[in-house]
Amino acid sequence: MNTSYMAEPAIFLVDTLASLYILAIVLRFLLQWSNGDFYNPIAQFLIKITHPPLKFLRRVIPAAGRIDTSALVLALILQMTADFSILFLKGVVIGFGALLIVSFTQLISLLINIFIFAIFAQALLSWINPGYLNAASSILYSLSNPILNVCRRMMPDLGGIDLSPLAALIMLQLAKMILLPPLQELANLIG
Repeated sequence: MNTSYMAEPAIFLVDTLASLYILAIVLRFLLQWSNGDFYNPIAQFLIKITHPPLKFLRRVIPAAGRIDTSALVLALILQMTADFSILFLKGVVIGFGALLIVSFTQLISLLINIFIFAIFAQALLSWINPGYLNAASSILYSLSNPILNVCRRMMPDLGGIDLSPLAALIMLQLAKMILLPPLQELANLIG
């Protein structure tokens, strides 16, 4: 059997499972950082699936104020493991420093993408069904509100029209364009 034939499904499986679990860890981190509602069913699900490894890591890695450093370390370790596995299956060898930077860059991109999705989805829900609160909209509100509050403080009053989601989306997209390319270039130089 051809190894590249079996490598593609293995890469898909590693990438999908690792990405979903890393997403759960990052969402839990963000909900904890933003003081989200942990009685929410979605938050309870995230807590239950991420608790076992975080319970162990919290014994070794203390939190820094409201920042759950053990969740960040776990996400980075899992991202590095997934990236290494995928590159290994593709037959690519990469140094530890480059792997660290590539994985860190992917986590930054994931964080920004979560905020973009949460803000966009919350804005869309506010137009379709304003005032309706369910588990998903509560999570979206918890994730997007810290960034939207910053934008609301910077935006002038426009007579009841809230353009803070648009300002936040532009700011997040600019952050992606400014932060990620230098990190990717650094990984290329080291790798």
